[in-house]
Amino acid sequence: MTDKPAIRAEAERLFGIFRAAGAVPVDADILLPAETLLDLYGEDIRARAYVTHDPVRGEMMLRPDFTVPVVQAHMTNGVDPARYCYMGEVFRAQEHLGDRPSEYLQVGFEIFDRSAPEEADAEVFALFAGALQPLALTAVTGDLGILTAAIRGLDTSDRRKSALLRHIWRPARFRTLLDRFSGRSPTPPARAQLLERLASGAPEDMISAAGPLIGLRSAEEVSERAFALLADADVPPISALESAMLYDLLALETNAAAALTHLRGISRHLPAIGAAVDRFAARLDALSARGVVLATLPFVASHGRSAMEYYDGFVFSFLSGDQVVASGGRYDALTAVLGQGRSIPAVGGIIRPHLVAALKGAA
Repeated sequence: MTDKPAIRAEAERLFGIFRAAGAVPVDADILLPAETLLDLYGEDIRARAYVTHDPVRGEMMLRPDFTVPVVQAHMTNGVDPARYCYMGEVFRAQEHLGDRPSEYLQVGFEIFDRSAPEEADAEVFALFAGALQPLALTAVTGDLGILTAAIRGLDTSDRRKSALLRHIWRPARFRTLLDRFSGRSPTPPARAQLLERLASGAPEDMISAAGPLIGLRSAEEVSERAFALLADADVPPISALESAMLYDLLALETNAAAALTHLRGISRHLPAIGAAVDRFAARLDALSARGVVLATLPFVASHGRSAMEYYDGFVFSFLSGDQVVASGGRYDALTAVLGQGRSIPAVGGIIRPHLVAALKGAA
């Protein structure tokens, strides 16, 4: 295992690169209000974070990453445009004993700039690529903005589109829903039986016959959910053409130059992705201008779907085998959520210096 002085030295080196790129150093609290993170990510975050209770401040979490506190600080006191960098410990609970640490140093760089988002995307990616040389890492890019635009443009109910968007970071659940909404898989037997029972009698009568309520939902909420299930059962399947294009998009893995050509073809059948594909093209131009070879830059349309649930555009990772040495992306929507009515385009990423140090030590 790489010793702590070597990891600290690597972190300082990366931190210096980010400061030299014009970033202002930021300190962030280690203890963060759990309510904010739960509102953003739902209860799933509990499985990945350390939660404690403060007698005055209530439920708190050890910092799982820096992005949320940096965004909060910028939206409160920041001046546009801005570049920030940070270095410090983060804490991630692990389900199994192994090589993945539960506490480790993280070094990051963020840009808040509304003038040229695609240029900012390219700046962050190129900066990380340079900082990680000469390691033999594999860079992978994606664009969640294209996928979300495709979902929002589907000719189906708002409830179904919301369900797909909500589960976009849970690929298995997303695929199950898409298969059902497109008619590729039948309604599960238990759900079909429930729908049959709901169609044959009033939900209120079924609730009364079931006995006393147990749980947090009121009878009105249960009844509302029942009517929503009945309404959803009457929604026609997503058309064969739209579902075929969406499945094609989910499976797209090629180089960035070829991906643009392919996405232009898909956009003729899914016009809702047109603006997102234009932004993708502008980003590729900006990357090319910074010396990135598009013909050898991997693009995976589904990349980033198992990361933290705030990325909504460009995403990238630098990999050593199955280890994620660095990752990042665009999170414009997060600034609106935390900005109390204000928002700004933002992009950034993090590097794990313990992995960089280990790779250098093994070279």
